[in-house]
Amino acid sequence: MMTATMTRPLVVGIGGTTSAGSSTERALRIALRAAADQGVDTLCFGGGALAALPLYTPGALRLPGETALVDAVRRASGVIIASPGYHGSVSGLVKNAIDLLEETAGDVRVYLSDVPVGLVATAYGWQATGTTVAALRSIVHALRGWPTPFAAAINSAQCRFDAEGGCGDEAVAGQLALVGQQVAAAALRDQRARVAA
Repeated sequence: MMTATMTRPLVVGIGGTTSAGSSTERALRIALRAAADQGVDTLCFGGGALAALPLYTPGALRLPGETALVDAVRRASGVIIASPGYHGSVSGLVKNAIDLLEETAGDVRVYLSDVPVGLVATAYGWQATGTTVAALRSIVHALRGWPTPFAAAINSAQCRFDAEGGCGDEAVAGQLALVGQQVAAAALRDQRARVAA
């Protein structure tokens, strides 16, 4: 239960593709809904928002979309990253958004220090899902974050998402929900620990 002095933790979702309604973004939104059901606020930076970002250039003047993403991550108590597996790894679109987090290098909380991070990889086949999850885990470790124990690897050749944002495959829906639940649980647990300290 939230007290008057506690605000709801924020979980930020980052992911998608340049294609509207991509399976990657739909998977991300399912995970974010599951997180919200646990009592956190969520904010999604989907494919459209990521496609509007320029290539990351250190020291450049930041556009409003870049500032919005960085500020949201600065406030976040948890993050979920979803990437398609392009040629066996993270897409350039998602990696560019992650590279923008270099803006937090001088913050008190550097990068994703101590932040729980859920991971989702989608690919048209199994091989790229595993390598993409591994790449995302390495990236999160480099950013000092804590990848949650479970990552969802979704074979989009075998799973279809509906127009309403749902998933007809119960096993896949359960995996995505677990990602969101683990991030929310860690964020809420961290918040309780801070309040109790």
